[in-house]
Amino acid sequence: MVGAVLVVVLVLVVGGCGCVVWAEHGGPGWVRLVARGTLGAGELVRGAARRRRRGISNRTDSSVD
Repeated sequence: MVGAVLVVVLVLVVGGCGCVVWAEHGGPGWVRLVARGTLGAGELVRGAARRRRRGISNRTDSSVD
């Protein structure tokens, strides 16, 4: 079950990346929409990773004192 979910997520990621490339080359409107969604999701994931890293480093720094 978990493997199937991971495969679906991988297919969505690869498809989204393909839409980003296609939109850069002037694809149709729906491709631009999917590309925007893909880029927005990427920014959300990147922001969450930054917050998590900051939280971990803050906890580590405070425990050293």
